[in-house]
Amino acid sequence: MENVKEKFDVVVVGSGNAGLCAALSARAAGASVLLVEKAPQEWRGGNSFFTGGILRFAFRGLDDIKSLIPDLSEEELHSIEVEPYTEDQFYNDMLRITEYLTDADLALTLIRESFPTMQWLRDQGVRWTLAFGRQAFRVREKFRFWGGLVVEAVGAGAGLVGVLFERAVKDGVEIRYGSKATRLLMASDGSIAGIEIRGAQGFYEVDTSAIVLASGGFEANAEWRCRYLGKDWELAKVRGTPYNTGDGIKMALDIGAQPFGHWSSCHAVAWDLNAPPHGDRKVGELFQKHSYPLGIVVNIKGERFLDEGADFRNYTYAEYGRRILTQPQRVAFQIFDSKVVGLLREEYRIREVTRAEASTIEELAKKLEINVEGLVRTIREFNAGVQPGEFNPAILDGKRTKGVSPPKTNWALPIDAPPFVGFAVTTGITFTFGGLRITPRGEVLDMESRLIPGLYGAGELVGGLFYYNYPGASGLMAGAVFGRLSGAEAARYATLLPKGDPA
Repeated sequence: MENVKEKFDVVVVGSGNAGLCAALSARAAGASVLLVEKAPQEWRGGNSFFTGGILRFAFRGLDDIKSLIPDLSEEELHSIEVEPYTEDQFYNDMLRITEYLTDADLALTLIRESFPTMQWLRDQGVRWTLAFGRQAFRVREKFRFWGGLVVEAVGAGAGLVGVLFERAVKDGVEIRYGSKATRLLMASDGSIAGIEIRGAQGFYEVDTSAIVLASGGFEANAEWRCRYLGKDWELAKVRGTPYNTGDGIKMALDIGAQPFGHWSSCHAVAWDLNAPPHGDRKVGELFQKHSYPLGIVVNIKGERFLDEGADFRNYTYAEYGRRILTQPQRVAFQIFDSKVVGLLREEYRIREVTRAEASTIEELAKKLEINVEGLVRTIREFNAGVQPGEFNPAILDGKRTKGVSPPKTNWALPIDAPPFVGFAVTTGITFTFGGLRITPRGEVLDMESRLIPGLYGAGELVGGLFYYNYPGASGLMAGAVFGRLSGAEAARYATLLPKGDPA
């Protein structure tokens, strides 16, 4: 295709959740749309493919949930407890979790557009279901959802992007795999004029006046991780696609776009110690290990180094995953006893898991190659510090330790009922927090905070939303919200339609 000139109203770079939402929104607004994806077709879907398909959104109560899942049976409705998750609660979570650094305009747009975007995704064909396995515990004969999350896509992340791909093809979006965007082309007035792409036959250019960059962060770029995140980050495992290497960010910076956000931080999780260097599409997200609030976490010395019960898992896992990288040999161990094993999430029961089981703590330590004396001492001191109270994993139950450092603030149960089970984990990076500065409509700003006409951004390459940590499932929601908004805005710009609400 060398030297071939083509023209599309809008070109979208990246085929994850954000890119697909941008493409569908632009197409619905009447634009001709080309979606280019660097990865081969068998790797399509970006990091979104590797998620559980849960999206955080504000809702007023059960009626809102029923509008997303209209086929809920009466039996299901009577078996659940769902508290409202208001816009104010969502905003307060964004503020406290990011240490009050989140960009207010972007955060408010995310929150206010979250439920309308869930409805829009349903209109695109995405089917929702209750997230029983990941976000609910049975308490007094009812399933209680916790941490503001209730709904997931049928088929998880793979199901979410699969439906969006089908809809994109049906709506006439042209999709090209194995096609790497390499350079943004500019007109003399500083606006977007086209894009250079490297395909199977070499380089070619596409004329366009609007480009949506949705190609992810730089989490799969070992050199950039070390440069921006710091020591040892080149050694972290990548829990998702190997193709998110910062290309979209670099292309934008090369033409003067403004870097924004927390470039030295990222979302990471506890990831199976023996998982491959990048995500496995057969296993998906299940290398993660998210039930640590039910037990304790130790390093190879047998020492605890974090408060496993500081908050709901939704609000701690992205931070705690990073902390594992600072431990000796970048490894940690989650320890449970028989009282809680039945409550562990499904990812603990897959074949591809690094685990050991034993009838004594000493034997468990030997099997996991943890310092025996250290683990025995830690568990003895932890058990002695557990305070009385009612254990309830569906609420912040206040059942804590006393005289133990670090403390366990909630869900503290003595580890005293064999058999004992341990799981070995390391750091798996999900996505980076640094990226481009955009407006609430997805328009990319330059170093002087002026618009770069025709350039838009969505998804993981957007900076300014997350700092230090993030509320679980807000990343997928942000990708969908800003993908939808940026796609509609790009189409209006390209086709000279008036500004307004998204299609």
